[in-house]
Amino acid sequence: MHFITETDALARFCDLAAQQPYVTLDTEFMRERSYYSKLCLVQMALPPAAGDGADDPMRAVLVDPMAEGLSLAPLWALLRNPAVVKVLHAARQDVEIFYIDGGVIPQPLFDTQIASMVCGFGEQVGYETLVRKIARANLDKTSRFTDWSRRPLTEAQLRYALADVTHLRVIYEYLKRELESNGRAHWLDEEMQVLTSPQTYVTRPDDAWQRVKTRTNAPRFLAMVQALARFREEYAQSRNIPRSRVFKDDALLELASARPEDHEGLNRSRLLTREARRGEIADGILAALKAARSLPPEALPKPAAQQSDQLQVNPALAELLRVLLKARAEETGVAQKLIANAAELDALAAGQRDLDCLKGWRGELFGNDALRLCRGELALTARGARVRTVELTLKAGA
Repeated sequence: MHFITETDALARFCDLAAQQPYVTLDTEFMRERSYYSKLCLVQMALPPAAGDGADDPMRAVLVDPMAEGLSLAPLWALLRNPAVVKVLHAARQDVEIFYIDGGVIPQPLFDTQIASMVCGFGEQVGYETLVRKIARANLDKTSRFTDWSRRPLTEAQLRYALADVTHLRVIYEYLKRELESNGRAHWLDEEMQVLTSPQTYVTRPDDAWQRVKTRTNAPRFLAMVQALARFREEYAQSRNIPRSRVFKDDALLELASARPEDHEGLNRSRLLTREARRGEIADGILAALKAARSLPPEALPKPAAQQSDQLQVNPALAELLRVLLKARAEETGVAQKLIANAAELDALAAGQRDLDCLKGWRGELFGNDALRLCRGELALTARGARVRTVELTLKAGA
């Protein structure tokens, strides 16, 4: 087990990695006490060495980004190298860390979780399941929930972390062969475009209110929620603290309902913490509520329910689309949720056409037939447990 704590050692490994077709990666991080993830460990492994099967320990390493004086510049350069495929499982959080900390998005990227969904392993399959089914091994889960920021790390922690990238080599090579044999490699390429887009990792304070669950959709109330959520997000980002440390959702909803106009009103809140009733947070809350009160009616946010009510969904057609989706997923072994979700099916049944499920590989697999079903050019029939499609010939004037 090779534990890297110096820049020169990291540079030597990254130079070796630059000569390989791929490198597997994973990270361990902490986020409980900060807005942005704190990178605590980076795991990397190269393809096994050729020869007698013995694996050089330098081909699987752990990097300590918390080590004094260590620069991650060699790692950032490797992640930018277009000649080396970067392999991760459920890559989104890892890529977000690389983008925030190093300003780099790994490319080309191969996400084994998405690849496994394309290859028939079900929806959002876990790494442990793939290790068991593909690598024929078992993971020691005792170190799964641990404080990765504490030093020194135990031998058990290090072995657990390294297993996240050594088994990943076997999984990657298997899934890569599967995608090449079933002709779906370009499907994965389309999915990677989302993960490699910088916009995926930009959190906009103006959109933060949409994550808050509300029981009422009154436009003025939603304006209060929007303003408070925007302030909370900006404050948490600027100080790198969890948004719950500013104030929690239940306090936000209480404030949006009570709408205090001064510090005395804030002090009557039951759910706002003592720290949030004074200083910059209190001033920010009052300013946000004031701004929301002054919005003209036409600038108020539209309730989500109101937006969905505007869709004239044909319920019978929506059910037929669900049957078609289920049939296509079973025929191809591709997870249903990867092809289309319930909201898209309802939108399609309501006449909307600018939908992801109609584009790219999803269009080939499901969208084109879904459109024909909507136009009455296709029917569904059942034979035993299988659903089949039947071409319809419409008579002139029908």
